[in-house]
Amino acid sequence: MDTQRYQHRVVDDELDELTPSLPALALEGPKGVGKTATASRRAVTIHRLDDPAQRSVALADPSRLVKGPPPVLIDEWQHVPESWDLVRRAVDDGAPPGRFFLTGSASPADLSTHSGAGRIVTVRMRPLALTERGIGSQTVSLRSLLSGGRSPVAGQTDLKLEAYVDEILASGFPGLRGLSGRALRAQLDSYLGRIVERDFEELGHSVRNPAALRRWMTAYAAASSTTASYETIRDAATSGQGEKPAKTATMPYRDVLERLWIVDAVPAWLPTRNRISRLSAPPKHQLADPALAARLLGVDAKALLDATPVGPPIPRDGTLLGALFESVVTLDLRVYAQAAEATVKHLRTHGGEHEIDLIVERADGRVVAVEVKLARNVDDSDVRHLTWLANQIGGDLLDAIIITTGDEAYRRRDGIAVIPAALLGP
Repeated sequence: MDTQRYQHRVVDDELDELTPSLPALALEGPKGVGKTATASRRAVTIHRLDDPAQRSVALADPSRLVKGPPPVLIDEWQHVPESWDLVRRAVDDGAPPGRFFLTGSASPADLSTHSGAGRIVTVRMRPLALTERGIGSQTVSLRSLLSGGRSPVAGQTDLKLEAYVDEILASGFPGLRGLSGRALRAQLDSYLGRIVERDFEELGHSVRNPAALRRWMTAYAAASSTTASYETIRDAATSGQGEKPAKTATMPYRDVLERLWIVDAVPAWLPTRNRISRLSAPPKHQLADPALAARLLGVDAKALLDATPVGPPIPRDGTLLGALFESVVTLDLRVYAQAAEATVKHLRTHGGEHEIDLIVERADGRVVAVEVKLARNVDDSDVRHLTWLANQIGGDLLDAIIITTGDEAYRRRDGIAVIPAALLGP
């Protein structure tokens, strides 16, 4: 690896904090997200189990995987499942801090079989957030917003809507940065093709009808940033195809794509500190990278900016561009929130009377509420759901923000922060 070209990741700071105290860390996330590059910089001994030759040797003598000068990296450990238990036992036997790194691009079917509780700590990696891509200048910290106090926000950016569209299409997979046009489209097509043609098979699921799987993935992409039911997605995937497939035929699609970290839905926020009546529990749909959604739907910058109708008929509020802009913001917030030991969820009441795009929750249950607007300006109608939530939970609302495509970060008179996406960082 060319270490001169390595892009520092937010997760690097997490690893710097965890490694001195923990003997084994597992980086998990979709293929191509940069797990190997990040872990390799910290390792001395590397076992690359996606290499057939190295995998064959490891299968013949798995004990080799925990030997060698430390730190030891077991790359794509799921190809030799015994490696997880070997590391777990080594930790039980007193392995020192920083001894092992594991990376994995697929979670095992039986998570209980590979529990590393108290021994192996998992760290999630996602595609590059905007700050990791070098987009904008981050003048507002999510960690600061989570600390409470509603500190001043400031900063300006000259990033325009077209630049955000470019980033939606450009992908946050590090290996695709710098590509454009046909080359980028070919790489994204290859990535999606591998999922259908190889990854399902590697996880033990034979795809009898690749075209049906591809249609389901396209319908899921069309459902980005919505809470559409899986029945709605299934119907959209089979529109015009006559008889609908059974639910049992499509459920494995979602299950395997979740194990591959490709489907990355946002769970519903169900607060424990405050009782809010009639909350809805369905997840909000997202793919790992909005560029995958855009490619599945076959849209380019012009189609997004012109709001050209594309894809399966999934009901949504607003345009596809608005949904994919929310996808980018969701990716950013998940990266930044994880670094601050927080989680990202969403809020929706039954019937949709009140919706808040994203809820960033601290471990103590207190939250920052986030609305995402594909607009440069914000008016009173845009903050009504945030105001409602403030009345519901009072001091447990640490801050309320609206993320926009505008050019300036500021606080409104009501205290709600307006922050361009390019100015938000960890």
